[in-house]
Amino acid sequence: MDHDFSVPRRFPAELDMTLLWSSLLLLLFGMVMVYSASIAIAEGSRYSGNQPAYFLVRHVVFLTVGLLAALCAFQVPLKVWQRFAPWLFIGGVFLLVVVLVPGVGRAVNGARRWLPFGPFNLQPSELMKLFAVLYASDYTVRKMPYMQDLKRAFIPMSVAMVTVGVLLLKEPDFGAFVVIISVATGILFLGGMRARLFAILIVLLVVAFAVLIIVSPYRRDRIFGFMDPWSDAYGRGYQLSHALIAFGRGEWFGVGLGSSVEKLFYLPEAHTDFLLAVIAEELGFFGVVAVIVLFGLLVQRAFAIGRQAVTLERLYPALVAQGVGIWIGIQGFVNMGVNMGLLPTKGLTLPLMSFGGSGILANCLALSILLRVDWENRQLMRGARV
Repeated sequence: MDHDFSVPRRFPAELDMTLLWSSLLLLLFGMVMVYSASIAIAEGSRYSGNQPAYFLVRHVVFLTVGLLAALCAFQVPLKVWQRFAPWLFIGGVFLLVVVLVPGVGRAVNGARRWLPFGPFNLQPSELMKLFAVLYASDYTVRKMPYMQDLKRAFIPMSVAMVTVGVLLLKEPDFGAFVVIISVATGILFLGGMRARLFAILIVLLVVAFAVLIIVSPYRRDRIFGFMDPWSDAYGRGYQLSHALIAFGRGEWFGVGLGSSVEKLFYLPEAHTDFLLAVIAEELGFFGVVAVIVLFGLLVQRAFAIGRQAVTLERLYPALVAQGVGIWIGIQGFVNMGVNMGLLPTKGLTLPLMSFGGSGILANCLALSILLRVDWENRQLMRGARV
């Protein structure tokens, strides 16, 4: 069913305030903790000009750009996102190809994941997560009559996801691969994929992940390091052992904001992948619980908005909303699991909180689209009451 929505001329008051405030609190909390976690790194690095606020300033710029982009994205109706979803997906694949071109993509620590644009870098895999949500939702709606057909519903999407997966593993970016595959399969399942086909898909994915780990020496090292980080605490278990030390030092209430020891060149990537460990050390158990609760609220509201859209017979917006919930939920869960030693190191940042311009931009765009779904739902419900 198609609906005509006028573009809002001003920021609407009719929004899911739980979703809005939980998102803003995560963004602001992340800004504070990025500054706390990065002061020592910035002071001791020539790259940053030995400026303590170097990463804070850049993070504020990222937040500003992300929020402005979110305000613009909110003006776009969901039917427009649906119309351009395939083209956005193709554009994302093109960027994943370009980043692999020698001399074009920027390589850091053996991974070629960034496209340089002056003082900033674009990470296509972050935008691809959003494009995957939009495209998988559109694909599922278009294939809804054939969701029980392996050939017509499952195989075309598998080809698209394998193409993206191959490009991501060439970078390599195994974490982004896991998130995008999880989003695509989750949306297909919510769209009505037959339980038997879904079970076969899960088995195939588990086998594929196992093969990818077995044939890759560095992934095998990560698995063994995760299983017993203390057996090689100065080698493959270095990151995890120091993350666990940070959690242990934090105890219930933490050592105090800004007082982390692990961020003083002990814990690598303290302001990106292991930001939660710094939160645990400085703010303790209750600081970590606060982060988990905020993410829980965000994901719960995403699924609630999706269910509401289903009742209004708006299938594409419903799948987009729940797809965003799957994305934020899976990536947040994996990052937290890595920090706590429950999962192997994946190189995934904590959504909305960790330092990184592309991640912040993609997250803000996704949440603005989610808020747009909620706003359109409310307009329909109000129209129905009138």
